[in-house]
Amino acid sequence: MSFATYFARKIAFSKDKEKSLSSTIIGIGRLSVALGVIICLLTLSIGLASKGLIRDKIENFSGPISIKSVRSNSSYNSSPLSSENFDINKIKSIPGVSGIQKFASVSGILRTKENFAGIVFRGVGKDFKPEKFDNFLVDGSCPTFTEKGYSMQILLPEKIASELKLKAKDSIVAIFSTEEKVPIYRKFEVAGIFRTDIKMIDDLYIIGDINHVRKILKMKPEEVGGYDIFLTNFEDSKKIGPTIEQNIGYKNYAEYASDKYPQVMDMFGIFNNNISLIVSLMLIVVAINIIIVFLILIIERTQSIGVLKTLGAPNSNVRKIFISYTLLIMIPGLLLGNAIAIILLIIQKFTGLVRLNPDNYYISTVPVSLNPLMIIGVSLGILVISAIAMLLPSHYITKISPAKSITYQ
Repeated sequence: MSFATYFARKIAFSKDKEKSLSSTIIGIGRLSVALGVIICLLTLSIGLASKGLIRDKIENFSGPISIKSVRSNSSYNSSPLSSENFDINKIKSIPGVSGIQKFASVSGILRTKENFAGIVFRGVGKDFKPEKFDNFLVDGSCPTFTEKGYSMQILLPEKIASELKLKAKDSIVAIFSTEEKVPIYRKFEVAGIFRTDIKMIDDLYIIGDINHVRKILKMKPEEVGGYDIFLTNFEDSKKIGPTIEQNIGYKNYAEYASDKYPQVMDMFGIFNNNISLIVSLMLIVVAINIIIVFLILIIERTQSIGVLKTLGAPNSNVRKIFISYTLLIMIPGLLLGNAIAIILLIIQKFTGLVRLNPDNYYISTVPVSLNPLMIIGVSLGILVISAIAMLLPSHYITKISPAKSITYQ
């Protein structure tokens, strides 16, 4: 242990400091550090968890990239994907691509005796992953689609189910219109009810067998309306997208999640900006408070500085002593802030006490992330930034004259 660290520990944990004039300032400094830790941890934990949860919902529903026919445009009714220059095997082999899922969609109406709802029937096939929907289910179970015959089971959004007063195992009639304007009726069984909290999905989409869409739109058995591309890392969509586009042919196009769900992507930007702003402001406030505490400690112990200089201690060592001294007396504030923040996060994680309006935030309960590295990183970051912030005001120590400081009152 260096002399500077040893001396800093001795004065930081001395019994007389509690009776000194600076004790109140030290208490305020510790409180500011605790508040800074609490706000930074809550902001990072909630902000990053919210981004991750919303991203996972989009990823699990339709992936970050979808391949569609240019003839589909913005229509809900799929046009068959062109096979010309389309190489699905090359797409699967692209690094970062974790899976592919076929789909086809058609618009229609669900009808009961009392009510009706406009819907988009999103047909999926045997490559559909039921486990991706497990977190969305609020009732019932997720069916398996084999593409052998026609499965009559569907997944229904909770909002539509509520409007039509449906629950799992109930039957519902769907009406679809062909190009000849002839209505086609299908009777489905509600296998499960889901909620993603993303309005543009929950207001519209039901999930069912792709063979129904093929039959209604007169598609061939091997034709599909498109493919959802799943990635190992959602954030890599813009980087991997151009490589995917090279293998889909000129009659098809890649649609990104940022184009399908622009409001959701805007929310990502808001999260990023708010997290950066709040954390930056809190770090500045903590740094300013610690600098104030640091200067007051120097003024209070001017005589000690004079004695150290008289005994031959260089200015650099004296500066290290007081920087270490200030950081050590701030540790209780760090510990208190971490304890309070972790308790609050644990309570929210296991109780879901704080809730949100999903129409505005795309999540119904405030999520939290209890990442140990993040918790340690915030504490270390505050210590490092505080130490750097004290470098400039510590130059004041070099201006103190040993002769005058010893007689300082």
